[in-house]
Amino acid sequence: MKEVVRQARALGIRQMALTDINNSTGVMEFIRECYQQGIAREADDIQAGNIPYQIKPIAGIEFRRDNHLLYIGIARNKEGMRELNEFLSHHNIEATPLPNDAPSLPDVFFIYPFTKTFNRELKFNEFVGIKAKQLNHLYQHQLLCTKEKLVVWHPVTVSNKVEYRLHEYLRAIELNTLLSMVPENAKCGNEEVLIPEEQLKSSFDRFPFIVENTQKLIDNCDLSVYFESGAQPASKNRFSYSKEGAAFDQKLLRKIAYKGLVYRYGPDNKVAQERMEKELCIIELKNYCAYFLITFDIIRYAIGKCNFYHVGRGSGANSIVAYCLRITDVDPIALDLYFERFLHEKRTSPPDFDIDFAWDERETIQKYIFKKYPKWHVAFLGTMSTFKDRAIIREIGKVLGLPKSEIDSFSDPTKERENQQNATYNKLAAVHRHMQNMPNQRSIHAGGILISEEPITYYTALDMPPKGFVTVQWDMYEAEAIGYEKFDILSQRGIGHIREAVQIIKRNCNRDIDIHDFKTFKNDPKLNAILREGQPIGCFYIESPAMRQLLKKLKCEDYLTLVAASSIIRPGVASSGMMKSFIERYHAPDKVVYLCEEMKTQLKETYGVMVYQEDVIKVCHYFAGLDLADADVLRKAMSGKYRSKLAFDELVNKFFVSARKKGHSEKLITEVWRQISSFAGYSFSKAHSASFAVESYQSLYLKTYYPKEFMVAVLNNYGGFYTRWVYVHELQKTGAKVHLPCVNHSDEVVTIKENDAYLGFVGIQGLEQKLIELIPKERHLNGAYQDLEQFIKRTQITLEQAILLIRLGALRFTGKDKKTLLWDIYNYLGHKQKRINSAELFSVTQKSFALPELENSALEDAYIEWELLGYPLNFNMFDFLKTKYRGEVMAADMHQYIGKTVRMVGNYVCEKTVHTVKNSKMWFGTFLDHNGDFFDTTHFPNSTPVYPFKGKGCYLILGKVVEDFGFPSVEVLKFAKLDIMMNPVAVD
Repeated sequence: MKEVVRQARALGIRQMALTDINNSTGVMEFIRECYQQGIAREADDIQAGNIPYQIKPIAGIEFRRDNHLLYIGIARNKEGMRELNEFLSHHNIEATPLPNDAPSLPDVFFIYPFTKTFNRELKFNEFVGIKAKQLNHLYQHQLLCTKEKLVVWHPVTVSNKVEYRLHEYLRAIELNTLLSMVPENAKCGNEEVLIPEEQLKSSFDRFPFIVENTQKLIDNCDLSVYFESGAQPASKNRFSYSKEGAAFDQKLLRKIAYKGLVYRYGPDNKVAQERMEKELCIIELKNYCAYFLITFDIIRYAIGKCNFYHVGRGSGANSIVAYCLRITDVDPIALDLYFERFLHEKRTSPPDFDIDFAWDERETIQKYIFKKYPKWHVAFLGTMSTFKDRAIIREIGKVLGLPKSEIDSFSDPTKERENQQNATYNKLAAVHRHMQNMPNQRSIHAGGILISEEPITYYTALDMPPKGFVTVQWDMYEAEAIGYEKFDILSQRGIGHIREAVQIIKRNCNRDIDIHDFKTFKNDPKLNAILREGQPIGCFYIESPAMRQLLKKLKCEDYLTLVAASSIIRPGVASSGMMKSFIERYHAPDKVVYLCEEMKTQLKETYGVMVYQEDVIKVCHYFAGLDLADADVLRKAMSGKYRSKLAFDELVNKFFVSARKKGHSEKLITEVWRQISSFAGYSFSKAHSASFAVESYQSLYLKTYYPKEFMVAVLNNYGGFYTRWVYVHELQKTGAKVHLPCVNHSDEVVTIKENDAYLGFVGIQGLEQKLIELIPKERHLNGAYQDLEQFIKRTQITLEQAILLIRLGALRFTGKDKKTLLWDIYNYLGHKQKRINSAELFSVTQKSFALPELENSALEDAYIEWELLGYPLNFNMFDFLKTKYRGEVMAADMHQYIGKTVRMVGNYVCEKTVHTVKNSKMWFGTFLDHNGDFFDTTHFPNSTPVYPFKGKGCYLILGKVVEDFGFPSVEVLKFAKLDIMMNPVAVD
């Protein structure tokens, strides 16, 4: 948009209309650019002797149906923009086609395209747009009888021939056809480019009344209201929480916040009271009381009405007001968190809370919000997906008609040198360069919701994605530019683990758990012992191989270390070498050399390493003397989120000047600045890390004291980092007896009673959803199934579905082996008989026949479990091996073999691919040994030139045991997948 306005100004254009096809995505940005570029160039223009000017923005929507232009709507004013957006929104939401005739909208001008046979009767606000090349068709046209209805129409779609060719590619992709097959009426005209205003007028010299009509229409359009407050709409978009307005909101927020202060800190905590008053003053100054109150209302509904558990994370956890409103559970005073990281008087962008709910509860909260606030005043944020590298190559290849094999070879990074010699590839690459990062399609934000005082349709039309909630047509960056605060209602599996574990513990152990008793959890030596050993499988955020390794390297056994670990594990920090520096200093704090006493005071907690964004703020404030607001602005600017280079340079200069005034030497200031600027882009919010750490401790508590119930909850919320069998394995390690699905014991999901856990019907490959729900429901209503015949009659199961259950052993309650049951099921369902759906008056049993003994093997059963569950439950993967060899070293003994070459056998769990500084690939693997213990491998490019893994199974590993800060792993020299015994059925 910036380039379009720049080109228009260069051509001397003074008025221009943006009318996107069936959307208004770019309208607000267009209006803002027209205003800002007019202001930005004013000083330069005066100096050059030019009269400064601003392009007058006009906006509307071009309405098309089935690629056919119906009419163009031009907004007279802000109300007209709302009318257009609501008209389009109605058809988007109701999924109804646009009408042939323009609607009656009082603040909108409608322009119909000129045709030689145009004979429509026009309303007072309807016109006909005619192109310069169509003027010859006006001769003796009936429209000459109503000259006042003709206006100039010069559509602009591309800027040059290159963009026109790109337009053709994009149309071919949209229509899913070959480039050569795109019809002319599906493309713009090659004359649809920006031209000087005078040139356009001169092409209508023979019809000056058309130019006059057009100017009158333009003069009747006024969107200047959108320029208020620096090209941003007035703050009417901020929703008041109470009907009484902003003043009442302030009083209400104070009342609720101070009540929460007593709950969190007691009645006489002076430090907390001072912090509370400071935050409330800034919140009131920035007019964000309603934002806090609306978020509080959402949390109150979730806790009080729904009994939902939530996690408030992100920079919002820096606020004591948020802590006292129970939006977050992170104590900002205890962790020395700065409110300025979240909000301060110089912040121009709105703050936002990230609120996580369980994955299957979030929609309930979303529905509450949409029901509470009026139509057109609440909507989801949109996102704009762009063309990505591999997708571009494939799309271009398809429209050029290339065979799939050739397209695949062009997408293969290993063939890059070979491809560069190919003329066709170079053609694709040229188009790729122009198309890269271009918008592809609109989508929906992960969880951002907007609530507006005035209708959102003043700023955008709304879509209705499959999710079922109306969605704005622009993204979070545009929402921020307009001035909207968003409410991030997110979800994660980890909360589901915690919620369901608490419920299962109540049922299975008859105990009520206060899962919010975090202060007790963080000081529990048993929980910290699991952290230290790096074995928190199933626990949110800290169970991944990289995190487990880091916990062991740090010998992490307290909350603050876990908070730090949650930050330094991030890719930017790790790759910068700061993670290694932190671990070294953590183990040798006495050897840390600080740049100066002030740096020691501020960074002693993190051993001189700036681990958090808050560390950057602290150093800028205490070392350099910047106020906390400027410190946060500088922090944000260094992370690439500040658009004004001039303002950034002024802040940098202020940092140096202020630091000099504090008496620091130039050499010291320069080094501190180097460290700040090198780290700021990688840094992570301490409040965010703290929120993750709180949730991790909650999971650790449940895993430590109620491991069986916790692992069942993990399975029922579809695990976490690892595949399902790993969590089943962990459940078995707790001592629980895990059973295959059974029609008389299993429910849809995994259940546990005392020590017996039954796998659920969910997860059985090929089992229909209706049976997954029906089998346990029918059993709960009418009692256990008595025999095979009764099971068939009560469930009306089909032959194919019954065979699945029999093969997996789900009908073992009958006392018959699988092959006998398979014989029996064919007796019942193997013949084409009319199904009787009505209940029987009398139970009639069929005759039974004696069968010879049919053999079955454990290996055959294991293969069936592998096929239908994705893993064998009662057969260790090592037992599939042809060899009895299980390795010469077990994971638990690796520390005794540091520096030695060993042979190990591991059951594959997962792997991670990374690129070296030379852009070659290397891999990290995670395995379980025969004892069920984890160990990790490293596969360097020199010893492993190609992808080493070949799917699930056991591998023989020859490698050198190395140790890094006490964590042993294997540097692989040779690596091979071991052969397994064949399925007896396949052999037969």
